[in-house]
Amino acid sequence: MKKKAEKQRILILGGSGFIGNGLYKELLPYFDVHCTYCQQQGTFSENQVFHNYCVEEDSMFLLLNKIRPTVVISAIDGDYKSQFEAQRQIVDYALLNVDCSVLYISSAKVFDGKFRHPSYENDVPLSETVSGKFQISVEKLLLETIPQQTAIIRLPLVLGINSPEILHLRQCIRHQATFEVFSNLVITTTTINKVCQQVHYIINQSLCGIFHLASNDMVHHEDLFREITSKIGDKMPIFKSVFSSNEDRYSAILPKENKLPNPLQITVSQVIEACSLNEEIISIK
Repeated sequence: MKKKAEKQRILILGGSGFIGNGLYKELLPYFDVHCTYCQQQGTFSENQVFHNYCVEEDSMFLLLNKIRPTVVISAIDGDYKSQFEAQRQIVDYALLNVDCSVLYISSAKVFDGKFRHPSYENDVPLSETVSGKFQISVEKLLLETIPQQTAIIRLPLVLGINSPEILHLRQCIRHQATFEVFSNLVITTTTINKVCQQVHYIINQSLCGIFHLASNDMVHHEDLFREITSKIGDKMPIFKSVFSSNEDRYSAILPKENKLPNPLQITVSQVIEACSLNEEIISIK
């Protein structure tokens, strides 16, 4: 049964970050939204729905019982051991509050041990990195203990006009500086705006399971940023091509089993257009 939207209280862990803050702005008009931030930043400390929380020092249990959310979105950063303990406490809270759903923001890193093919929702994760292994452990914890209350949100490279990568690209264009691209790396991508719309839909529909919120098609990392640059303007950065192997390596997640409705899907060309909007060109020339 779907919950009534007006009664949903959402807690975004990591609301001061790029992903978390985008979700905050998307969901605030429709839900009772609360967020956490760690750094002592005036902008957030003065906002009554932002709660100071440090994963290494503060109790997740106390925070959850103070806010009493019906949806917890975990986009938090920090020490992995502390993060995992926080996730355990979220699970304990959800077990006691069966109407509470948990959305965990994961990534394509859970497949960084597989590089010969793109990965789909039901593929078994395999990672060679610490961050990827950590995300796998959290996914496993949630899916094994509260599967009917869990949505795993795996993200590819998330761009947008104000994303860290595009801001860095603009700086490199402006100063004719070096911008690294990975020539043999095949990826999927998306925009922060599309991710926020998709998460909004998942919450509204009370969906659970694993979701690959990525473009329906793939692109080489180098081609993606060269195309974005060509659309931004005439100036170019100094592209430094990095080769991790002689053959193509895939860091691409694709939606297959849990596709969202067509208006909520995105293509690489749409990502490129979204990252090179006209109002941004003026500031670079």
